[in-house]
Amino acid sequence: MADALVFVAGAALVLWGVAHITATKSVVDSFGEISADNRRILVMEWVAEGVTHISIGGLVILLAALEGSTDPAARLVYRVLAGVLVVLAVLTSFTGARTPVVWFKICPFVLTGAAALLLAGSSL
Repeated sequence: MADALVFVAGAALVLWGVAHITATKSVVDSFGEISADNRRILVMEWVAEGVTHISIGGLVILLAALEGSTDPAARLVYRVLAGVLVVLAVLTSFTGARTPVVWFKICPFVLTGAAALLLAGSSL
């Protein structure tokens, strides 16, 4: 059961990261006419967050596949990554989620949900 929770968290993060990257153009375009520098910064942030989600999800899946959820080091990694996800969720709640962009409003729930699954999986 613990492995399943961890795999679901990892898969959700990978999918959310891919969705982030896929939606980059439409999100940036939704800001209307902005300077080239501001456009580059938005693209950088959006893609960087997507890569972060994919990387965390990939690490979780790889660690679960190689070591399982009962390995003490794996449990520590899952807990640390859950903390990272909560920090990102809080950051997004106070910044992007206050905009009309739906993706930003959903993000804290996805990240908090993945963090909860990681904590649950590392505790069983």
